Amino acid sequence: MSKNRREFLIRSGLAGLGLFGSSLRGMSKVEIVLPAHLKAISSQYQKFNMSGYAAPKIDTVRVGVIGLGMRGPGAVNRLSKIQGVDIIALCDLHAERVDKSKKLLEGTSHEPEGYSGNADVWKKMVDRTDLDLIYIATPWDWHVPMAVYAMEAGKHVAVEVPAAKTLEDCWKLVETSEKTKKHCMMLENCCYDFFELLTLHMARQGYFGDIIHGEGAYIHDLLDLNFAKEDGYERMWRLKENQRDGNLYPTHGLGPICQLMDINRGDQMDYLTSLSSNDFHMAKKANELAEKDEFYAAFAGKKFGGNMNSTLIKTKKGKSILLQHDVSSPRPYSRLHALSGTKAYAQKYPRPMISKGHGWLDEKEIKQVEDQFTPEIVKKVGELAKQIGGHGGMDFMMDWRLIDCLRNGLPLDQDVYDAALWSAITPLSEWSVANRSNSIDVPDFTQGAWKTNRPVELTLKGGGTTLVRLD
Repeated sequence: MSKNRREFLIRSGLAGLGLFGSSLRGMSKVEIVLPAHLKAISSQYQKFNMSGYAAPKIDTVRVGVIGLGMRGPGAVNRLSKIQGVDIIALCDLHAERVDKSKKLLEGTSHEPEGYSGNADVWKKMVDRTDLDLIYIATPWDWHVPMAVYAMEAGKHVAVEVPAAKTLEDCWKLVETSEKTKKHCMMLENCCYDFFELLTLHMARQGYFGDIIHGEGAYIHDLLDLNFAKEDGYERMWRLKENQRDGNLYPTHGLGPICQLMDINRGDQMDYLTSLSSNDFHMAKKANELAEKDEFYAAFAGKKFGGNMNSTLIKTKKGKSILLQHDVSSPRPYSRLHALSGTKAYAQKYPRPMISKGHGWLDEKEIKQVEDQFTPEIVKKVGELAKQIGGHGGMDFMMDWRLIDCLRNGLPLDQDVYDAALWSAITPLSEWSVANRSNSIDVPDFTQGAWKTNRPVELTLKGGGTTLVRLD
C-alpha cells in the first residue's frame, strides 16, 4: 500500500481495519461485522512526525492532575518528590478526594487549587494558562476527551492506560498530537520496571542477536476487586468494561516487548488474530451476588468476556508476539515478559531466567549480566524509586523520566504512536474474537515513518539533571 492507504480504507468503509488482502486470503466467505467502535476516521497523511520530537524546554513543569481515585493520589505523591515540578491544580468529581490529595502535599512547596463538583469541571482546570502538563488518571472513557482537549489547549498530556478504547479515538490522539505538536504519552509504567529496562538495554547492546519472538501478558486475579462496591472502581466501570470480549488491557505486557522489537521505530505490526475462552467466572459471580444483593441485579444474566484471551501478532519483519489477558482466573500474577533471540533468551515470570546461547545462567552469572547491562536511568534513580514506591519503583522512574525529558527538551520514550498502537490491540482483538479468530490488519499510525524512526534510547545524554527529594 502507498501512503494514501488510509484514504483508500476510508473510502472503502473499512478505515484502519484492513479487512481485505492477506487477512481474507483463502476464505470463501467472511461476514464482516463492523461495530461503531471499530470504525476509524483519519486524514490521509502524517501532518508532523512526533516520534523523536523534542519540545521546547520547560524549566519548571507546572502540572494539573485529573482523577484522584485509585491511581491519582500516588501520582501526586510521586510528582511532589521531583524537583522542577510545581503541582498547580488537582481535579476530581468528588471534593473529598481532592482534599485528601491536598493533604499529601502538606509541608511541601506545592499549593494546588482544587476543582470538583461536576463532570465538566476538569475543562475549567485545563483552560488555565499556567499549566504545562495534564496528568490523566480517570476511568477509560474519559482518556481521549480529556487528552484531546488538553492538547488543543496547549498542554502536554500524560494519560493512564489504555490511552483509547476505539480505533477512531486512537486516530484522534495521533492527529491532535501531530497538529498541536504536544506530547501525548501513555503512562505505561511497566516499560520502566527493572527487569524490562535491563532486557531492553541488553537488546540494544546485541545480547539477544536478532529478536525472533516476544511474549507479554496481563494475568491478574481481579475477580473480587471488579465486583467490590466499597474501595472498588468508581460506579463499577471496570466490571462494565469486562462485558467486552478481547484483550481489554494489553499495554502492560505489550509495551516493553514493542520497545525491545523497535515497533514504530524500525519494525511495525502487520496483522493479528485473537481467541478467547468462554467465561467461567464473571457471569457466575454476578448471578450469585445478585441473589444476595439487589445492587448486582444490573449485572445478573449479562454476558462477560472469556477468562483467557490469547492474541498473536506478526510484524512486518517476520517477528511474532504472544499477548495474553486474564483477570478472572485463580492464577498467579504474571506479565510473562519473555524474549527469544537468535543468541539468547530471557523471561521474567515466574522467576527471572536468562540464557546465553543454549545454556542457562546461574544466579551469579545473572548478577554479572545485571551489573554489565543495568541502564543509566536505573543507576541514577533506581534506589530512590524503590524508596518512593509505585509498583516497586517503576511508577516513579516513569514520572521522573517524563519530567526530566520535558525539562531538558528531550524526546519522550513513549510517543503518541505507541499510545495509539498499543491501545488499538483491544478493538482489533474484539473483532477477531467475534469473527472466529480471523486475522485482521493492524493500522500503521506512523504512516510509514516507522521505517526511518529511531529506536528508543536509554541514555541520559542531554538530561539526567532533575533532582529528587525524599522529605
